[in-house]
Amino acid sequence: MENPITQLEQLTLTSQAKIFLKETASWARFLSIIGFIGIGIMIVLALFATTIFNNLPNMQTVPFNLGIAMTITYFVFAIIYFFPVYYLFQFSKKMQKALSTKNNDTLSDAFEILKSHYKFIGVFTIIILSLYVLMFLVSMLGFLG
Repeated sequence: MENPITQLEQLTLTSQAKIFLKETASWARFLSIIGFIGIGIMIVLALFATTIFNNLPNMQTVPFNLGIAMTITYFVFAIIYFFPVYYLFQFSKKMQKALSTKNNDTLSDAFEILKSHYKFIGVFTIIILSLYVLMFLVSMLGFLG
């Protein structure tokens, strides 16, 4: 009986699987480029948020500087958004290179980067869901108290 690890090491990619991976890499590249454009727009909005929000009518009633708060918020979201987009872009480059050079090490690197992308998205999702639960509990305590 063969060791399961040995069986995995003998895994080969069929021509159909290579076509799917090539198409996946192309879509990953497209989505990452759109993501980088979105990050650029966020940074531009962050740079002008203070001016925009401070010049809105009825902003004198806000107890804090909304423009600075929005600038910080946009910068933080741009930084957070950068990492999954960067991982996606790196995956697309490595996968396309691996398929063109037929290099197993590059293929492994591409999948490692894809793992990092999904790990980041997963951890971020857990954090966001935890914040939602926390906000729900705090609002319920406020409602009951």
